[in-house]
Amino acid sequence: MKKVQLKIDKKYLVILAVFVVAAVLLGVSLGIYLGTEGGADSLPAWITVIVIILLVALPLLLLALLFAVLGDKGAARYGAVRPEEQADTAEQTAEQAVAPSVKKGESKIRFDGLTRIDGRRAALADEAFEDGVTLPALCEEFRNFAAGRLRLYYEEADIRRFIAGLAVSHIMILQGMSGTGKTSLAYAFGEYLGNPSTVIPVQPMWKERTDLIGYYNEFTKRFNETDLLKKMYEANYSGKIYVTVLDEMNIARVEYYFAEFLSLLELPEADKRNLSVVSDEWKNDPLQLDGGHIRLPANMWFIGTANNDDSTFAISDKVYDRAMVMELDAKAEPFAAEKVNPRSLSAKRFAVLVQDAKKEYALTERNRRRLQRLDEYLTDKYRVTFGNRIMKQINEYVSVYVACGGEELAALDDILAKKVMRKLSMQNPVYIKNSGENFCKFLDDLFGEENMPLCKEFMRRLERNI
Repeated sequence: MKKVQLKIDKKYLVILAVFVVAAVLLGVSLGIYLGTEGGADSLPAWITVIVIILLVALPLLLLALLFAVLGDKGAARYGAVRPEEQADTAEQTAEQAVAPSVKKGESKIRFDGLTRIDGRRAALADEAFEDGVTLPALCEEFRNFAAGRLRLYYEEADIRRFIAGLAVSHIMILQGMSGTGKTSLAYAFGEYLGNPSTVIPVQPMWKERTDLIGYYNEFTKRFNETDLLKKMYEANYSGKIYVTVLDEMNIARVEYYFAEFLSLLELPEADKRNLSVVSDEWKNDPLQLDGGHIRLPANMWFIGTANNDDSTFAISDKVYDRAMVMELDAKAEPFAAEKVNPRSLSAKRFAVLVQDAKKEYALTERNRRRLQRLDEYLTDKYRVTFGNRIMKQINEYVSVYVACGGEELAALDDILAKKVMRKLSMQNPVYIKNSGENFCKFLDDLFGEENMPLCKEFMRRLERNI
């Protein structure tokens, strides 16, 4: 019950003053009279009783008058509790008796943004989609959309790499020189899907997941919700594809602030990817917050842009192994493109397209044997092997890349250069320099001289930099 400071209008103060003066005068007169000789004996007893009653009753009558005139407003000023407030208090007491685990202050809503999203859940679940599209058409439409509407130009191969990368992992790293359109590519994809990307500028001091999703403020008793947290919560109600851009992701250590996301995205069952948000549970928490956890949405992709300069940190193997990597080293030439409308593609439809591609364009047996020979060579010469995770990524990436209209050997060359050849940079520099040309010759013999240009260029670049 909250006390309110007494505040009375001047006219009521005047009334109070009149009654007080009257009581004082009456009391003084009575005292003078009783002090005179024979005054006490001559005063009738009933008058004395009346005077005493008036002296006691006058202040009470004044208070009653004030309450009658001011009503509920006056009662509030005096800190009185109205009947309806008493009912509310009784109800709160009953609730606390039923649920003694509820803590003080939980009548407040600590997740304002997430609670408002709960109010839109029906509309989010009823969204309509245009799912009649194939992977080749998706690549062509997206490329034309970026060029025709946003004046962003990309090579066909880059679009295929981008779509195939999204099919393999929910984490993608876009690397390359500044100004080649890394952030713009991820932004354009959100615009094409009719669901704008969430761009998060990574800060140098970030060290933990609270920098991404927010934290509970003990002073205000509210959770400071970030845009990412609200987008993740919204995505769990929706069937759309959501894109989150971690701009300049390696300006802080990715394996620090993104560690929990990396671990959860490795789980094969999407419904078990539960991200910890708070350590306790309140009765009025948002509907999808289960035990202080929120499900990491299966329809959200994280695309990080990375620059390699003195102001950034090297991305660790833990991140590289789990993410798909795409290089953007040069701008594409402008071309004439028709204006394409955004396409509302559902995440479920995209998953179906990916599964169909895996079945129809599985890695050929000939290239499987080639990969086995390459793995044996790398193990023998450099103590580097593919591993189950990388082999799985190769199979999925090649299938989707071919389904998008590309060549199988081109897909192999691209993913081997990003996933396997990169590991050679951690080998003995002198040994790499002496064995580099022999390795390139082995690739020529295994795949053909005209094939695997990215892998051979990577090896020769290592030799030049030593």
